Amino acid sequence: MAEVILLAEQASEKGTFRRTLPYLRPHRFALGVTLGVVGLCAVAAVALPPLVGRAVDAITAGDRAALTAAVVALFAVVAAHILLTRHSELLLMRAGEKVVRDLRERAVERLAAAPLRFLEAHRTGDLLRRATGEVAELANFVRRDLPNLVVIAATLLFTTVMLLVYSWFLLLVLAVVFVPPALYLLRSFHRRAEAVFGGQAAAETAVAATMTETLTARELLATSGALPGWLRRVRRENDDVVAATRRTSWAEVRVEGVSLIEGLAQAVLLGLGAWLAIEGHVTVGTVVVFVLASRTLFDGIGDAAQLVGEFQVARTGLARLLDLLESPGAEPAARGGGSAKRLPPRGELVLEGVGYSYLDGTEVLRSVDLAFPPGERVAVVGATGSGKTTLGKVVAGLYPPDRGRVTYCGTDLRELPGEELSRLIALVPQDVHIITGTIADNLALVPGLPGEEAVAGAVERLGLGPWVAGLPAGLATGTGVRGERLSAGERQIVGLLRAALIDPAVLVLDEATADVDPEIAGWVERALAELCAERTLIVIAHRPETVALLPRTVRVADGTVRSEGTAVRP
Repeated sequence: MAEVILLAEQASEKGTFRRTLPYLRPHRFALGVTLGVVGLCAVAAVALPPLVGRAVDAITAGDRAALTAAVVALFAVVAAHILLTRHSELLLMRAGEKVVRDLRERAVERLAAAPLRFLEAHRTGDLLRRATGEVAELANFVRRDLPNLVVIAATLLFTTVMLLVYSWFLLLVLAVVFVPPALYLLRSFHRRAEAVFGGQAAAETAVAATMTETLTARELLATSGALPGWLRRVRRENDDVVAATRRTSWAEVRVEGVSLIEGLAQAVLLGLGAWLAIEGHVTVGTVVVFVLASRTLFDGIGDAAQLVGEFQVARTGLARLLDLLESPGAEPAARGGGSAKRLPPRGELVLEGVGYSYLDGTEVLRSVDLAFPPGERVAVVGATGSGKTTLGKVVAGLYPPDRGRVTYCGTDLRELPGEELSRLIALVPQDVHIITGTIADNLALVPGLPGEEAVAGAVERLGLGPWVAGLPAGLATGTGVRGERLSAGERQIVGLLRAALIDPAVLVLDEATADVDPEIAGWVERALAELCAERTLIVIAHRPETVALLPRTVRVADGTVRSEGTAVRP
């Protein structure tokens, strides 16, 4: 069995922001301008205490001119700071939203192109959480917290430089009193953060996955008597979320103990500064600058401490999202560039020594050798769970075989570009997937984005004009959520129209007329008769009457196949 690389339930956060850099490069100019404005905003904030200190020294010296100049400068800097703060917040939000938008689009592209085996190995709720929930939390952080965090960081940096210029001694005292205990609290938080916040994300993901399965299994739960046991599982997972949330809250409360250290440091600074001013070592203005600037410094650190929890949540979500974007297991199946020449529209499909296993290692197909000449009609039959549907997906190229190969006109399907493979082989499942929208929207889900003329031509070719005319709004008729307004037969008609728009060389059908009401069955059968002309038809058959209509039968049992009948071309 080919190895399936699974996503870690609790993603590693090591090097998270370094791993994010490639996604920032397309926006480097906008980010550079934004950081420049943020820097100016921080400079304006840092300039306020020195101007107040200068005004105090001017008052002490009785210098009216210097006082006037300081007051005018102070007014100008305050006005500039207000304007720059607002502008920097807007720029940060816009730049951040662009990055988040790109991540969201990449996540959708990743899941849409990921191998079926990778998707089937994960709970749907987990993948949805990574592609939607984590991105949503990241977007909220960008809108609400990132602007404040960046401005705070820049202000702290410039404030420290300014205080160093004024008095390295007072700055050293401030650092000795404040930095060691604050670092201890922050490092203690950091050591626990990954496990605590990652554990909360994992617990919330488990609940989301279970809720998704609740919706998909609602009929089973309602009719089988399994609801009480399922609810116990839900309560247990909810308890896990509550416990994880409590651990997260406690970690955030501990880090806010930095505010106690701030009060102690400021008291020491004020007492020492007053003594130095009395002794004539520094001016009163310098003490005022240090008192005001230290308040700015402490407020910034306090605000940062309050945001560190949100920052960690965003970091955890980003790590989980990057795990999805970078997982080798989610890489689309490696394909070659395809042959230089376009393969013929009709040709032979061959399976050579094909083997395929489930994720648990159970071998479902082994050493399968089959040939489907151009235009052949064949039924694939077998008991439930025998592997006939798996064989159909292998034939269609949706499941690359673990062993052997599937070729069309001698070319391995794995060497074909995705669009070329879709053009050559089409699979119409028994339960055709319908998206929310109109019938026309659903018909557009084929390579090449067919226009109205192509769709009208396919409808006419399959003899479905009267059926379309009978719809409430023709092809603009709404399908409802997940196609709830369409019957099983109407879904099949949409699937057949998609196949007609593709015009494949090989058409694989999962019993198109099963469970279809008689009126719609007539339309389906007439459409099939037109669609199957001059192309290879492989029907995964469930009903004996369908098998009787096809000249050749392939029986699937215990991982092997046996061909009966003779290949007959139309």
